Formats: sequence, structure tokens, C-alpha cells
Amino acid sequence: MNVVSFCHVLQGPAATQYLGDMGANIIKVEPLAGERGRRWAGAEMDGLSGLYFSAFRNKRLIAIDLKSDEGREIVFSLIEKADVVVENFRHGVMARLGLSYEDIRRRKPDIIYASGTGWGGKGPMLSRESQDLIIQARTGLAAATGTQLKEARAVGSAVVDQHGGALLALGILGAYVRKLATGKGMLVESSLFAAGFDLQTEPLTVFMSSRPGANVLNRDSHLATWYHHAPYGIYPLLDGEMALSTNPIRKLAEALNSDDLRSLKDAHPYKDRDKIAKAVARELEQRRFSDVAPKFDAEGIWYGKVQNFDDVSEDPQAKAMDIFQEVEVDGHKVTLVNHPIRYDGQTPKVRIAGSVVGQHTREILKENGYSDEQIDDLFTRKVIAGL
Repeated sequence: MNVVSFCHVLQGPAATQYLGDMGANIIKVEPLAGERGRRWAGAEMDGLSGLYFSAFRNKRLIAIDLKSDEGREIVFSLIEKADVVVENFRHGVMARLGLSYEDIRRRKPDIIYASGTGWGGKGPMLSRESQDLIIQARTGLAAATGTQLKEARAVGSAVVDQHGGALLALGILGAYVRKLATGKGMLVESSLFAAGFDLQTEPLTVFMSSRPGANVLNRDSHLATWYHHAPYGIYPLLDGEMALSTNPIRKLAEALNSDDLRSLKDAHPYKDRDKIAKAVARELEQRRFSDVAPKFDAEGIWYGKVQNFDDVSEDPQAKAMDIFQEVEVDGHKVTLVNHPIRYDGQTPKVRIAGSVVGQHTREILKENGYSDEQIDDLFTRKVIAGL
């Protein structure tokens, strides 16, 4: 699969990284100064954006002035050899550049055009910027993560962007399978807005079908969600914290030899969720993980230790699954989160790990029939940038 990507920040870059990991030929088109994710505020590594490195691998990089006629012609020369065009700009940006689905389809009728927007292709929000945190707020995810109304709490990761990228990659693969069968391209549209709801399929199905009212979100602070049975949540220990799944209170009482919990054996695990959660918290707050774990194992209780990122870096299961991989990128050592799927037992390799804006500009243009003299002239006139 040959893909021309006009993607920035995370949703689109994540989608194309998944595809690149699986072997697709990804050409990432950037403005002459590089895409905005390179300069994203926040955590940096030796002055380089951590956001960029989270979704940069297995792509070749070309930098083009998309506002110039010559730049657009270069882009169309790439697209004519491509199966897929991917973009995740705000609605209308690609049309203003002359690179809308209709523009490209006139030159390449069988193109798969994948658009990953913030708000989708219609509705009153099209002109507004979107970002993971804003979508968490708008879709109810932040409210549901908080344990009290008006005390919303965001998830501690850009989960909507990442999930949106995975959905966009899924849509592209579905369209590509169709193209292999029929020879026809199509328009694929995904959005962060829809991804925010898709992340919450289970609780939204329950809420929308039963309409219990917003007050159902109010719950004991140890409970992770509003719709699971107690004691589903996070509980403090003397030496850390523990996650407990929806275990029967009777089994917990025996494992902890607790009369307090035995007195709740007939309590309703949902209607009495706060009472159960408070009782479980009282039992665990004076115990150590090493004391509790073997007792829970003996009773077949589902539980897990809460780990921080330092713990995760040494986790034996993470090491066994090759979750992390250290690579060298232009003299910098970067630890990446590996592709999440194995194929015949193997994780896809990092084939390309470039970070310089336009790092493969000359290479890509030569493949597309441009001479060194033509390329040098385009560099001189600042139609292109890079190496």
C-alpha cells in the first residue's frame, strides 16, 4: 500500500504509523518548517518533541510548499502513484489548498481519501479547533471519569487521539480491501468526536438505554466507574495501591477474614456500591500488598498492583512482550512504545526512523522522475526543503 500523508500532531500520525509498521510505504508531506507536532509544548527529549516521536516511525519525510502551484504539482505526482491519501486538518483546510477529495479524485479516480477531522464532516462545530482534552470534555468522558458531578477528571493520556488514529487506520484498511476487490477508491471519514464516544460504548449503551440521570455518576471515590458493581476500583494499601475488579464480597470477606465484609454478604453489589467500597477501603488501607496478594490468589480474586511508569519500565511482562524498544534517531536515543500487534509471533521492526524535516525529499523526488538539477532548482526557490 502506497500512502501520501498530510497529517500532524497525533490522530493522523498515529494512523499512518500503524500502517507503516505493517509495511505500507508512507510518504509524510510537511510544510517547509515542519508540522506543528514537532514544536508541541510540554515534555521534550533533548529539545525534541515527545509528541512527534510517539508517532513518527516507518515514514519517509518530504517538505513542500503546498501553497505554491509547483508544490501542488509535486504532491499530485506523488498521489498519482499512491493508493491512499490521509489528512487530519480542520474541516476545509485541504479544500483551500486545492487538495480536497474532489480535487484529487479528478486526477486519481481510484484514490482512497481518508480524512480524520476533529468534529466530523457536518454539524455546527466544523469551524472550531479540536483537541483530545476538549473531546474528552465534550463527549462526557471527563465527567464519567470524575466521581462526582462538577468534579470532572480527564484521563491521563491522549486516549481519544490514539483511539482515533487506530480507527482511522482501520477504516483505511477496510477501504483498501474493497479497492483490491473492486478497483474503486472511496472517501473514509473518521473524527475525534466519534472516537470519544466509541471509547465509551459500554457505559453509553447502558446510560442511553436506561436513562438513570446524571446523578448516577456520583459514587465513592474508590470506584473506577459508575456502571460496574462494587468493589470495581482503586484502593490504597500501606505500601501502594491496588486495583480490584468486580469480585463477590463474600470471597473478599473470606480472603481478608473480615467480619465487616461478611456483614455485607447480602448487600446489592450495585445499589450498595458506596457502602461496599468504603468497607473494602477500610480493610485494605492497613495491609501490605505482599500480605494481601497470596490470600487473593487462593480465593481466585481478580486484582492487580497499581504501577507508576518507573515500575512499568521494569515490568517482567512488558519485557517479555517487547512493549518498549530503544532506537537511535539522528544521534538521540529514544524509547518507543512498540506496535501493539504481533504477526507470526513477531513485532514489526523500525525500518525508518528519521526526524529531520524533509529528510527524504531528494530521495522521494528522484524516485518520481525528477533530476538532480530540477531538485536543486526547487530547493533554491524554496518550493521544497530538507535533504
